[in-house]
Amino acid sequence: MQLPVPFIHQLQAQLGNDYTAFETALQAAPPVSIRYNSRKTTAPASQTIPIPWCLEGRYLEQRPVFTLDPLFHAGAYYVQEASSMLIGHVLPQVANVAKPLRVLDLCAAPGGKTTLLTSLFHPDSLVLANEVIKSRVMILKENVQKWGSPNVHVSNHDPEDLGKLESFFDVILIDAPCSGEGLFRKDPAAINEWSEGSVQVCAGRQKRIVDAALPLLTPGGILLYCTCTYNDDENQGTGQWLREKGMEELKINVPAEWGVVEKPIGYQCYPHRVKGEGFFFSVFEKPHAYRSAQRYDTLPRRGKEEGFRSCKRLTAKQLPEARKWLEQPDNFHLFVKPNGEVIAFLDSQLNDIRILDNTLSAKGLGLEMGEFKGNDFIPSHALALSTALSSDIFRLELTENEALVFLKKENLSVDAPRGWVLVTYQGQGLGWVKGLGNRVNNYLPKDWRIRMEIPE
Repeated sequence: MQLPVPFIHQLQAQLGNDYTAFETALQAAPPVSIRYNSRKTTAPASQTIPIPWCLEGRYLEQRPVFTLDPLFHAGAYYVQEASSMLIGHVLPQVANVAKPLRVLDLCAAPGGKTTLLTSLFHPDSLVLANEVIKSRVMILKENVQKWGSPNVHVSNHDPEDLGKLESFFDVILIDAPCSGEGLFRKDPAAINEWSEGSVQVCAGRQKRIVDAALPLLTPGGILLYCTCTYNDDENQGTGQWLREKGMEELKINVPAEWGVVEKPIGYQCYPHRVKGEGFFFSVFEKPHAYRSAQRYDTLPRRGKEEGFRSCKRLTAKQLPEARKWLEQPDNFHLFVKPNGEVIAFLDSQLNDIRILDNTLSAKGLGLEMGEFKGNDFIPSHALALSTALSSDIFRLELTENEALVFLKKENLSVDAPRGWVLVTYQGQGLGWVKGLGNRVNNYLPKDWRIRMEIPE
C-alpha cells in the first residue's frame, strides 16, 4: 500500500512514535464485524468475540460470503465496521433513549448507522433517514426495510432543503462525507482519490452541512458529528467551528482499554489501537439560549385523517382486511397513497408524520404494506420483513438451499397452502410466495434477487 506523502507527514505529526505501528496496521487485513438486529434475533452463543462497546456487535474470524446467507437478506444482522458502532455507546450518555425522540440521520446511506439508531432508541421514536445523493437512496431504503422497524422513514433532500423543520429534532447524527482516510485499508481505491485539495473541499462541505443542520435541532438537543477520516481540518476544524457557533461540546466516558484516543475536540479511533477502522466522533449540545421557532409539539393536533397531502383513508371495506396483516393494528393508522399503495403510520407518530408529509417532497414515510387489487390485498416485500407483521400469517420454514433458491427468484418445489405464505429461514421472514394449488409463485422483488451462482 503506497500512501500519499502529505498524508504520511500528517499522520506522523499526529502520532509521533506511534506512526510505525499505525502504518503496520494498515498492511494487515481489516477485521470483519456484524451487528445483530435485537428486535429480530440475538447473537449466537457460538460467536464468542464480542465488540466491547456494542452489545449486539460481534467480530468474525473470517469474512463469509454474506450474499449466500439467508439471514443477511432477512435483516437479522447488518455488516458494519466495528469502530462506527461506538455511537451506540455514546448516545445513551447524552440523550434519554428510553423515551420517544425525534432523530435525524442526515447523511444516512447506506443505512448502517440508521439501523443502529433504530435499535438504540425507544421504538416510538421517529427516525428520519435522509440521503442527499439520489442514487444512494435505494440502498438506504432496502437496508431500512430489511431491518424491519416501522418507526423509520426515508427522505432524499439536501440539508438546506429541510429548513422548515426548525427545532424539530432532538438528536441529529451527521456522518459527514469526508476524505475517507480511515477507509484506506478497506478500500485502497480511496487512496487514489485522496489529495490535499480534496480534504479542503470536504472540510468546506462539512461546515455547510452542519450549518444547515443546526437550526433543525431543538435547544437542548444533541448533535453527533462523525467522519471516517483522521484529518484535523475535517475533524478538529469542524469542531472548533461548532464551538464558535455557540455549540457546547460534551465529554464522553470511554474506557481506556478500548484504545480510543481523546483529542482536543472529540475522539479518534486508529487501527493500531482499536480493532476497527479509522473513525472520529464528537458530541455537541445546542444551548437553550438559542433563539428557536415554536416547538412543533405545541401546535394544535388535528383529526387523524386531516392534514395529509399525499394520502387518504382506506375504504370501510378495505380497512379490516389491511389491519389483519399487523400484529398490533391498534398501534397504527392506515392510509392509501395516490398510486394505490397502502402505508401504516405508528399512531404515536401521526402528528409528526403529518408535519413531515407537508414539509418534505422526496420522501418514503411509514411502513409499506401492499396494495389492493379489487378486493384482494397484495402484501409488500417490506411487510414480509417488518417486525410489525402479524404472527397469524401462515409461515413456511425453508432449508438453507430452498431459501437460496427463493432468493434467486427461482421456482420453489415446496408444498404450500393456497394464498399468501411468508417463507422463513430460521424463523426470519424472507418474502412472499403464493400457493396456487399446482404450483407456488415466487414474489421476491426482482431487484432484490441474488445474482451469483449458488455453490453445489
